[in-house]
Amino acid sequence: MTFFNKVACFTDIHFGLKGNSRVHNDDCEAFIHWFIEQAKAHNCETCIFLGDWHHHRSATNVSTMNYTVSNVERLAKAFENFYFINGNHDLFYRDKREINSVEYIRNIPNVHIVNKWIIKDDVAIIPWMVQDEWKKIEKMNMKYVFGHFELPFFKMNAMVDMPDIGGIKTEHFANCEKVFTGHFHKRQYNKNVTYIGNAFPHNYADAWDDERGMMILEWGGEPKYINWPDMPTYRTIKISELLADPEKVLKPKMYVRVTLDIKISYEEANFIRETFIEKYQLRELQLIPEQIDRAQQPLVQVQKFDSVDQIVLKQLEGVDSETYDKKVLMAIYNNLDVNN
Repeated sequence: MTFFNKVACFTDIHFGLKGNSRVHNDDCEAFIHWFIEQAKAHNCETCIFLGDWHHHRSATNVSTMNYTVSNVERLAKAFENFYFINGNHDLFYRDKREINSVEYIRNIPNVHIVNKWIIKDDVAIIPWMVQDEWKKIEKMNMKYVFGHFELPFFKMNAMVDMPDIGGIKTEHFANCEKVFTGHFHKRQYNKNVTYIGNAFPHNYADAWDDERGMMILEWGGEPKYINWPDMPTYRTIKISELLADPEKVLKPKMYVRVTLDIKISYEEANFIRETFIEKYQLRELQLIPEQIDRAQQPLVQVQKFDSVDQIVLKQLEGVDSETYDKKVLMAIYNNLDVNN
């Protein structure tokens, strides 16, 4: 007997993003409805969420909590088993999993909160790893691994490569056939590891990248990726290009950042903004001055750089104060989660 016949997966939806925006939470709910429709159409009996249901890890807004309960119940009713991986944003502490922001959904039927490793029937389902847990990965020999991993040399959410700062690497999964993970939002691949792409774009770092949605996997088959057709999208474009063919670029629920590469008056800019927002039902249209051509700037070669954690901890280590205990400050920081 296999762990699943067909599984539907999604990741990094981030309920509560943008200051617990009602618009964003409504987008999340609309995605869940679409996800379930697609999963049922493909006869998926199992669902795995790959982490970061909530955005804010230290506090959950009451409205966002209501969205969580109703949508987890919706998913629980749609599938025989719904595995809910805790991502780093779902945990109160960065380096331990003793407190999470979704404990109140534990007793909903068919919901399995993955706060500990699940190893069963040639499948591993792994929550955000803490301390030295990653060292167990090399010893694993699995057909499928699902998790919320932070692997070097993949694009982070700011679209720069994650540096190698020690710890888990793609090579550690050498004995696993296929690895599917959340955490970084861009859909991307390296060897047997796939970041499946998050539910939908969240900001301008996602501009022009609409490969977001869900994954369907039949046991023994190849994964199928389906992009959400009604997702909010982000675009960055020059005003000259936009005016040449706005119909080709603009569509409802779009966020657009327009660079003014030609001279237009304040009145013309306002007219374009108001007209396009109304005509194309845009969420946002920003008009910004043209930036200095990056090609004219001197190139800086980075030989080595520290992670954010390393930089902050080095600064705290150098604190010399009679008022503040640097060890206390470092302990406080270590319990914070500064990753996206």
